[in-house]
Parts: sequence; C-alpha cells; structure tokens
Amino acid sequence: MYEWMKAFHVIAVIAWMAGMLYLPRLFVYHCAAEKGSAQSETFKVMERRLLRGIINPAMIATWLLGLWLAWHGPDSRYGWFTSGWLEAKLVLVLGLSALHGLLARWRKDFARDKNRHSQRFYRMINEIPTILMIAIVILVVVKPF
Repeated sequence: MYEWMKAFHVIAVIAWMAGMLYLPRLFVYHCAAEKGSAQSETFKVMERRLLRGIINPAMIATWLLGLWLAWHGPDSRYGWFTSGWLEAKLVLVLGLSALHGLLARWRKDFARDKNRHSQRFYRMINEIPTILMIAIVILVVVKPF
C-alpha cells in the first residue's frame, strides 16, 4: 500500500507544481491585457479553472498523501516524523502552500480588475515554486539529515 500511496503523492505533486508554475505565467500575460477586454475575460476563466480544477485539488491530495506517507514511513514507530529532512521539507511545503494562498488572492484581484502588480513582479514570483521544488526534491531523495 505504501508504494501506491507514494505513486499517487508524486502524481499529485506534479499536478500541483504544474499549476503553480503556470498560474503566475498567466498573470504575466493577463497584466498586458486591457481591463474588460475579451482577452482579459478569457484569462479570468483560465485562471479560475486552473486554480479550482487542478491546483487546489492537487495541493489537498499532496498534503493528505504526504502526511499519510510520513506517518507510515519506515524510520521509527512515528514514521518519518522524527527525521530532520522531513521537518525541513514540511517548512518548505508550508512556504509553497503560503504562495498558493497568495496566488489565489491575486487571482481574485484579477477577477475584480484590481491587480496591483506588474508583469515583472509575476515573473519573479514564478521562480519561487521552482526553487522550493528543487530544495524539496533534494531533501526527499538525499535525506541529508
């Protein structure tokens, strides 16, 4: 059962990361669209569907499956929870979840035509999930502590 749960966790993580990388890119393009234009309205639909249909469910699945895996890990009677690498990973995943919340808030700003940020801002934000992902993968695979 553990291997199946791990496989579904990896699938959920891939879906979550795909959305977390794509949504800020949509925001970059949305910034260039004139408010009220057909293009702007199309971006609003795309952003809402991406967040509600892919990113939110994938984040929930990632968390639930990840916590199950951590609890049932082979490290001790408490699973992986006594491992330093998991503690560090959880801090980074909390950061990724916080960014998820910010992206959801900014999507609502776009939906109300109240965006306050530039294309450059969203280009910079787009790098954060990548950096977090790299650190998380290294912690999981290498387990340095």
